Amino acid sequence: MKSSTLDPRIDDRLSDAERRFEGVEEALSSPDVLGDPDKLRSLGQERAQLEPIVSVGRELRQVLEERKGALELLEGSEDPEMKALAEEEANALHARIETLTAKVKELLIPPDPLADRPAVVEVRAGTGGDEAGLFAADLMRMYRSYAERQGWKVDLMSVSEGIPGSIKEAIFTIRGRGVYGRLRYESGVHRVQRVPATESSGRIHTSAATVAVLPEAEEVDLEIDPNDLRIDVFRSSGPGGQSVNTTDSAVRITHIPSGLVVSCQDEKSQHKNKAKALKVLRSRLLDHMIAESEAKRARERKTQVGTGDRSAKIRTYNFPQSRVTDHRIGLTVHTLPDVLDGDLEEIISALRLADQEERMGAEES
Repeated sequence: MKSSTLDPRIDDRLSDAERRFEGVEEALSSPDVLGDPDKLRSLGQERAQLEPIVSVGRELRQVLEERKGALELLEGSEDPEMKALAEEEANALHARIETLTAKVKELLIPPDPLADRPAVVEVRAGTGGDEAGLFAADLMRMYRSYAERQGWKVDLMSVSEGIPGSIKEAIFTIRGRGVYGRLRYESGVHRVQRVPATESSGRIHTSAATVAVLPEAEEVDLEIDPNDLRIDVFRSSGPGGQSVNTTDSAVRITHIPSGLVVSCQDEKSQHKNKAKALKVLRSRLLDHMIAESEAKRARERKTQVGTGDRSAKIRTYNFPQSRVTDHRIGLTVHTLPDVLDGDLEEIISALRLADQEERMGAEES
């Protein structure tokens, strides 16, 4: 039987939160605070942030005490029936403790200010020729299916197609509650191992696609000097209707200082294409700033989770074994068809938990 003690790190931080909560409660009843709208608002916001931590923490402590009592009964009783009941209760309480502990850890981590932002998702075929393009299309469908399961909205920004059923590149925005906070861990190189439809000898091929997940940037996040932009217009190519292909509606924007280039030709209107391209450019610049910050944290903590390093192979999809392996946390699931159908919750939740552990450790070091 596992012990019924609380991790000392969590215990200390819960105690700090409880003391601060009591202090805020006392301050909110002070005449000085009641007469100062700014202080009242600030303390009210802090109370709202602390209250769920204190509430879940108290429940966790109570369940720990209950399990301690169940274990004492299990060890001290000679009655087989009583021992069986005590063991059953201890096991149920242990499962509850694990759930509450995970919840407390999540609450103790300072909220990510970008978590509720829409996510700009870029999927590109990598090494592997046509098979890489087919895999990139699979990934695009996977994320769109996951978004549908979550009740999120998907807005296609641009797509460049390859052979039938494949894509060279697709950029789309996903909107909804907590989108970027959940999808940010998908950035990186995704590798597939399978027998391509065109392979007559049955040999397994390895191909790759890259995924970039960027928080949708707002104008207040960073200011782009118009003088730093070179804007070119050109005639669209590929499917899209007569007016798309016969007018100079496509837009290519180059950010001269960084060398970033964004093209958009999905809309019939040059103005709309320019607006979409600027949105993607702003998101890429914000992502670069975030990646630099998180890369520094990663070097300090020696972690790859959440760094946004898209040069790293993060996941392998093995068709012969119906296996999906996330290399950052060593997680393997044998439900490949379900994952490609958008059932990503187990993987994403495990990645979020690993990131929370790292962030908690980083704050304490």
